[in-house]
Amino acid sequence: MRFSATPLVLATFALLAACSSVPNPNVPEGTTLELAVLSTTDLHQNLLSYDYYRLAGVGGSGTLGLAATASLIKAARAENPNTLLVDNGDATQGSLLGDFQALDQPIPCSATLAIYRAMNWLGYDAAGLGNHEFNYGLPFLSQTLNTDLGVAGVAKPAGNCGAPNHPVVNSNVTSISSGNPILPPYVLLHRNYVAKLPNGDSYTLPLKVAVLGFVPPQVLDWDAKNLAGKVAVTGVVESAQKYVAEARAKGADVVVALSHGGLDASPYSPKMENASLHLTTVAGVDALVAGHSHLIFPAAKEPNGPKLDASLAALPAGTVDSDKGLVNGVPTVMAQSWGRRLGIIKLTLVWQGGKWMVQKGSSSVESRGLAYTDGKTFVTPDAGMARLVDAEHQATIAYAKQPLGVNTDFAMSAYFALVGDVSAIQIVNQAQIDYVKNLLATTTDTTLKSYAGIPVISCSAPFKAGRNGAGDFTDVAPTASSASPVALQVRTPGDLYLYGNNNLQAVKIKGSDLKAWLETSAKQFAQIDPTSTAVQDLVPSYSTIFNFDVFYAEGNALTYQVDVTQPVGARIVNLRYQGQPVADSADFIVATNDYRASGGGGFPGIDGSKTIYKSLDANQAVVAAYLRKQTGLTRAANGSGRAWSFVKTTTAGPVVLRSAPGKLAVAQSVGLPQVTAEGSLDASGYARYSIDLSK
Repeated sequence: MRFSATPLVLATFALLAACSSVPNPNVPEGTTLELAVLSTTDLHQNLLSYDYYRLAGVGGSGTLGLAATASLIKAARAENPNTLLVDNGDATQGSLLGDFQALDQPIPCSATLAIYRAMNWLGYDAAGLGNHEFNYGLPFLSQTLNTDLGVAGVAKPAGNCGAPNHPVVNSNVTSISSGNPILPPYVLLHRNYVAKLPNGDSYTLPLKVAVLGFVPPQVLDWDAKNLAGKVAVTGVVESAQKYVAEARAKGADVVVALSHGGLDASPYSPKMENASLHLTTVAGVDALVAGHSHLIFPAAKEPNGPKLDASLAALPAGTVDSDKGLVNGVPTVMAQSWGRRLGIIKLTLVWQGGKWMVQKGSSSVESRGLAYTDGKTFVTPDAGMARLVDAEHQATIAYAKQPLGVNTDFAMSAYFALVGDVSAIQIVNQAQIDYVKNLLATTTDTTLKSYAGIPVISCSAPFKAGRNGAGDFTDVAPTASSASPVALQVRTPGDLYLYGNNNLQAVKIKGSDLKAWLETSAKQFAQIDPTSTAVQDLVPSYSTIFNFDVFYAEGNALTYQVDVTQPVGARIVNLRYQGQPVADSADFIVATNDYRASGGGGFPGIDGSKTIYKSLDANQAVVAAYLRKQTGLTRAANGSGRAWSFVKTTTAGPVVLRSAPGKLAVAQSVGLPQVTAEGSLDASGYARYSIDLSK
């Protein structure tokens, strides 16, 4: 017998819709509601499809940026009247626009960050923090969120500062001085949504949605200069167990977890960086928004969409369904980064036994790309948003163009950093070595003076080497030559060293530590089978490219080789310093960054215990200062010190490296004979370059 709504029942529904805190005893069994949770993550203040380091648009006008994502949001809202729009953090830092508003010309209390003005315009419902929200310090966070964090010594400016209109939550960071969370650990959103009665009629009913947010516990290490002694961080599972239960007790019908972490099936630890998979085991979590690793989950659904990243494809099938987007049965989405996708979790709710029940098996998950209709036609960015942030956009361009005061006679790029090109890495290493050597030569500290005779070496990674797509590569002064040097600009240090929040540190290690460090760095490479005739991808995943540390010593005194036919942990051979094998007991001082020195990336023994100096200067600023000291850069002096190479290996089948298309001439110009040809594009727009490991 089909249900027919009587006037009395309809009047009851009207009352419930007007007062969502009242239980719904008269909702008929079998009433359904479809809720679409829309999500962005890792926007990194990318509002437009524009690269401030290159001063050029990226691909087509709708290939990245929140203005393009806005068109996806508009389309998704048109598909379903019941939507919730959330952001999963790392929104405020990561582009030159972010640094401009936080560091070069810090915005006053009266102004609102460009990313938050855009979010307000789009009408976000809630957001969480990412690890990079802490990069500019707690006072900046307090001001831009217009929130007293309850941390001793951190005062929000008086009055109301410009801030997001939506609540920003965090469930696992607490103030040491107050003992309380620095932000609300969750928000209980009261929404009225359209439900379908058993007879097919539609009616508006109340729904309470709890949103929680989590950051990696490593923020305490990565941003120790901003957070040490001020906040504490709890493991994400422990925090979720507490606050999910509390939100449920307060009447939450649906619980959405915003986890700024990737998917890792390793055994859980409270210090786990990518613990999103384990969050799905917490009772009461209905939907999970993941992030941090800048990947796509579930597998792309658009025609000819990119393949699932190798790190996600390797997750256990019994736990992770990468086609349906289920992790331990919980609908889970990761919408890549930079506004290139929109996460969509469509939850089906059924009224059963006097409450809403999420039908996880009937839900659907999509990480929708900007060319989702046919795989090749990108959406048109929202013109209204572009106008909204145009003043900040133009100001950032003007800032980027300011002269640095030095020329270069060679191009510095990362297109082939994974096969040995150091043109965009050597200058960073030289700057870091120069800084540490000057420190040791001038210090009055007795302990530091005692290190003066120890060799100083340096490491840096090609941070912009394809992690965020085929357009994400360092490419400084591409037209430079000895006949026509190119003047560098303020934007150059950020292109060479992406993370403006990193501070320089020095660590004292043994030769055995150096070998282990290099072995961990070499994990980026696949194990190549020389007998295989199948195509083998030399670097299957770019998701952790920031952990590919390349070492350098003055005069190229440090050299080593990588044998990619060997398993992880047994790849580094012929490690030499000044032509002699490096003994396990040899001493070195390594100039690096605070992320790595404190344990970032999981390098054995590099956990903060070996740090001998913590600089207050950012690595990016160190690079800028070093560049300004030079009379001019030359390839011979600053871009050809190649410390490492592959052990020569003949393979039966092709080996390929994915990089930006049209760059074969770059490989030839820097002397990489192993790059022999450019092949076709893959679904993500990377070109496949043939790599001859025998050369």
